[in-house]
Amino acid sequence: MSHIESKPIMAAVRVRPGEFDADKHWYPKAHNATIHPMVNFFLNLEQERVISRYCHLHPKVDASVLRELLNYECRHFMWAGADLINVTSAGGKRQMVVIENNSCPSGQKSMPLLEDHKEQGSYRLLIEHTFAPFVRKRSSIQGGLAVIYDKNPMEASGYAAIIADVFEEEVLYAPFHQHDPNPPVRFTDGIMEIRDEAGTWHPIRAAFRYVTQRPWNRIPLQTKTRILNPVIACLSGGRNKMVAAKAYDVFNGEIEYAGLRINTPETIWDVSKEEVPLWIRKMGGQAVVKIPYSNAGQGVFTIVTPEELDEFMTKEFPYDRFIVQSLIGNYHWSSTSSVGKLYHVGTIPNSKGRTFVADLRMMVSSTEQGIRPLCVYARRARKPLEDKIEAGFDSWEVLGTNLSIKRSDGTWGSDTDRLLLMDRRDFNKLGIGVDDLIEAYIQTVLSMIAIDKMCKNLVNKQGKFRMRLFKSLNDDQSLIQEILP
Repeated sequence: MSHIESKPIMAAVRVRPGEFDADKHWYPKAHNATIHPMVNFFLNLEQERVISRYCHLHPKVDASVLRELLNYECRHFMWAGADLINVTSAGGKRQMVVIENNSCPSGQKSMPLLEDHKEQGSYRLLIEHTFAPFVRKRSSIQGGLAVIYDKNPMEASGYAAIIADVFEEEVLYAPFHQHDPNPPVRFTDGIMEIRDEAGTWHPIRAAFRYVTQRPWNRIPLQTKTRILNPVIACLSGGRNKMVAAKAYDVFNGEIEYAGLRINTPETIWDVSKEEVPLWIRKMGGQAVVKIPYSNAGQGVFTIVTPEELDEFMTKEFPYDRFIVQSLIGNYHWSSTSSVGKLYHVGTIPNSKGRTFVADLRMMVSSTEQGIRPLCVYARRARKPLEDKIEAGFDSWEVLGTNLSIKRSDGTWGSDTDRLLLMDRRDFNKLGIGVDDLIEAYIQTVLSMIAIDKMCKNLVNKQGKFRMRLFKSLNDDQSLIQEILP
């Protein structure tokens, strides 16, 4: 008689005040790093100085509108992290371009401390200035506090420890993986409940969410438990590149009069797989094709050669719709868009004369003092940026910057060798300054507000999700079937 070993039933871990251990919540190279003075200066800039400098460099921008936007109070999308790339045109016009904005962004474990004696860093800033007011403002049910996660336990557990310290109470720290047949998280009449090690279910009044993989297939759209960020932030653009592109387009129309704009690659949405080659041909043979609902570098296909297009067309996908974006690469092989060619500024050449593609992650949160920056880090591609495309060219090796690695068992790791810190050593390699950081911050804020406004549009006066409107924006039946009501 064969014996089949069953998987252990997952349970929440109890995290108590005083358990925060900095060594567990930073990469070693970040924990021992000294922040670059320029980055420290930027993160401590007063809002009025940011506005004054930005308007000085962009004289057509209305300062009063920019001030209003920086003080915008987010209702749904309260914590964000945008990925941006530093690009230039043939005429030398540099700008920061938003690739995407994330509703459960990583970054804390990669951020050197602003002040050495404040060992909880910007973890604590996010919990004190955003999560705590969010919980205390409208808490309608009795219950505990929780952190739920499906990846990045280094940061998720750090948030759990900080929440325990700030609220001076025990926090339940629970995994919530999408393929777990018996997860320790459930919802009863809209209230999140979490199972402890004894098998007891506890009601939760508020939760901090680090659930990134299709969270809408196990977290309801409407919950009585307060969740930061709620799932609607994901569907409205934080994990949905299709709706994000439309949110940016709508918001750009609203702020154009004030001289402001979200910079993005040219984006074609609602593209069927059969239409992909047509749009790539229109863009000059180079483009980026994305599954709109993936993250962590998954579901992104950089297409530079006919061979890469052929390989893409042979793949099977769980969804029906894609987005196609202009590809920003080397000047000699970038997409031709309506604004001409944009190409990567890249890193400062190394000792071998090689320049690498790099992106910048800017994490921000909504606070009582406006939307404020929290932390910054950068990532570079595996291989240097080449002028010519040779036989066997793998464009993802040259353009892909995401550090996440999905292992064969479904767990996640990180390629930290390509992580660029905001410290005295790595920051100089990026070739950017305070003005570039300010530009990245403004672009992050604008894209965050665009998504939050889309959230508001998708909720009616009774607080219900407007599914009919959502379908008109994102008519992908495979996605819609996944969404819990």
